[in-house]
Amino acid sequence: MKDYKTSEIRNISLIGNAGSGKTTLAEAMLFQGGIINRRGDIASKSTVSDYRDIEHEHGSSVQSTLLYAEWNGRKLNFIDNPGADDFSGQTIASLSVTDGAVMLINSQNGVEVGTEIMYRHCKRMKKPVMFVANHLDHEKTNFDKTIDELKQYFGSKVVLVQYPVNPGPDFTTIVDVLMMKMYKWGKDGGKPEVSDIPASEKERADELHNILVEAAAENDENLMELFFDKGELNEDELRMGIRTGLLKADMYPVFCAASKKDIGTTRIMDFIGNVFPSPEKAPVATDKDGNEVPCKEDGPTSVYVFKSAIEMHIGEVMYFKVMSGSIEEGADLINMRKGAKERVSQLFATAGKTRTKVTKLVAGDLGSTVKLKETKVHHTLNEKGCDFDFGIIKYPDPKHRMAIHPISEADDEKMGEALSKIHAEDPTLIVEYAKELRQIIVHGQGEYHLNTLKWYMDHIYKIPTEFVAPKISYRETITKPATANYRHKKQSGGSGQFGEVHLVVEPYHDGMPAPGPFKFQGKELIVSVRGTEEETLPWGGKLVFVNCIVGGVIETRFLPGIKKGIMEKMEVGPLTGSYARDIRVCIYDGKMHPVDSNEISFKLAGAKAFSEAFKAAGPKIMEPVYDVVVLTPNDRMGDVMSDLQGRRAVIMSMNSEGGYERLNVRVPLAEMHKYSTSLSSLTSGRATFTMKFAEFVPAPGEVQDKLLKEYEAATV
Repeated sequence: MKDYKTSEIRNISLIGNAGSGKTTLAEAMLFQGGIINRRGDIASKSTVSDYRDIEHEHGSSVQSTLLYAEWNGRKLNFIDNPGADDFSGQTIASLSVTDGAVMLINSQNGVEVGTEIMYRHCKRMKKPVMFVANHLDHEKTNFDKTIDELKQYFGSKVVLVQYPVNPGPDFTTIVDVLMMKMYKWGKDGGKPEVSDIPASEKERADELHNILVEAAAENDENLMELFFDKGELNEDELRMGIRTGLLKADMYPVFCAASKKDIGTTRIMDFIGNVFPSPEKAPVATDKDGNEVPCKEDGPTSVYVFKSAIEMHIGEVMYFKVMSGSIEEGADLINMRKGAKERVSQLFATAGKTRTKVTKLVAGDLGSTVKLKETKVHHTLNEKGCDFDFGIIKYPDPKHRMAIHPISEADDEKMGEALSKIHAEDPTLIVEYAKELRQIIVHGQGEYHLNTLKWYMDHIYKIPTEFVAPKISYRETITKPATANYRHKKQSGGSGQFGEVHLVVEPYHDGMPAPGPFKFQGKELIVSVRGTEEETLPWGGKLVFVNCIVGGVIETRFLPGIKKGIMEKMEVGPLTGSYARDIRVCIYDGKMHPVDSNEISFKLAGAKAFSEAFKAAGPKIMEPVYDVVVLTPNDRMGDVMSDLQGRRAVIMSMNSEGGYERLNVRVPLAEMHKYSTSLSSLTSGRATFTMKFAEFVPAPGEVQDKLLKEYEAATV
């Protein structure tokens, strides 16, 4: 493979709904680019892209795959991405290192769920998009309907560059209104015959050409003046206007293809090479501090790792983009996250599992390497003296959670190691070791996403596991003041144990006045504050520990023991064993023994007194509530609202957004179990949602009663 300059590189993400033909188009591009001698197909499990066992079994992509082709003196790097929203993290990682997207549309189905979701990612990340109407050789193809839907969803920015002459099973011919030529393939694809546009198509072609020229001219004042002067733009001027429109997201060109027959592939590759920006012409990347880092070959060497994968017999493969400068085989670089030196002993140009050794890669290029010791995904490697750090890719928040445990307790440690490796490959699969719940919780983008984790456990790591419903992290608190005292006394020969503690508990909130006076059973209790300690609890909320001891009835040296006993009780609340929070405790009286009193005695007395006071203080279970944002099509609004209300949701606000309704609601976490599956079922997969922890609120009476009964039954 020749050495490519930054100006000769193009980086593209292939995106679209599942079944739109991304992997098949990738195969055709590899074939046309000379990387493979024969095109594989999904049915025979012979494609370069979907080469993993799980993809063979599922018949679709579950991971992104880096590929490349050499075309007309340029290197086209393209990443084939999964179409399911559950694997959107893969697409987001790909878009973070590419300079544009080719969005495939299944012309049998038009705009689908994945089309809308992928477009939102591109819009948020400000990536230019071109559309490819694919499967035009299918008997149910409907090109005109597909274009109508594209314009309905994405507006007048959708501009035809090509249209099919004979869509359907006999599809062979495309009119290109940028080149103003007709392309005709044999029934099995191959090299097209290029000819002038026939008279029967001339009127339509001229009309679409004029629309394309006007759309291109609108993106550049100089081109607009040229257009007014000449009434036309030449091929180079058209490309310039389209490139500007792409970068400004003011134009979405539409191409045609039947990727299974390799029809339309070469013109798509031409367009990518001629019109999409090279890395040095694309918007400038920024590091995590917002500093611009120009993509220049003569800059300092900086490499960003955007993906990793564990390959059989090889180990961990790291996929990276050269953000600045160039990298050579054997380079010694500094890992900015670890501060450690890392030697890059091998460099590869990558096409699926095929890796071609290269000696050098320049700014903007994508490649892979192996056997790095310290480096992981999101790490930046720099030459000495360079301090760029490109930070962490922002993925969507998890939407689906399950608890996982091994069938055999002997596999506990092995399962933990496997989960760690799976997370390294897919950072959107988050593993939480919930000490409070005594469960391992795995978080993902949906049920399908977590089922792939289960597949890896069963087939790759050979660890039988089981999913169960995750427990909920409740909190316990109190609603009114209460007092209690407890004497701990133990005599068993020699030194005994003695400690007596009198205390008051009350609900706490920031800004509260000093404690007291209190009134219990008609008697007033006045306390004198000697000292206050405020503990911010690891699980949220506070414990405020107030020393109100007078006359030295309890020596100061025993107060830490009392506090320790109370803290231990707050870790296992008396109602459901959940963490307690937001409580103020005033120690106001007690007794000690000159010989038998010690820290453990007061720790036990303090714990018991606190527990008794807690139960008398109107204890309340607090449940976690999440802010949930649901984006649903207008026509499914009623069903979605009804379902949310059945989940005890509180509607905070709603507004329209491009044919969708955005619902902002608050929902208890206990009601969100498998919501991603339910929402998908209600809306045929068209709705999406995000969720983020908001606060703990008091659980309704019936919910609290149910939880108390469940806890009592479980602890009998």
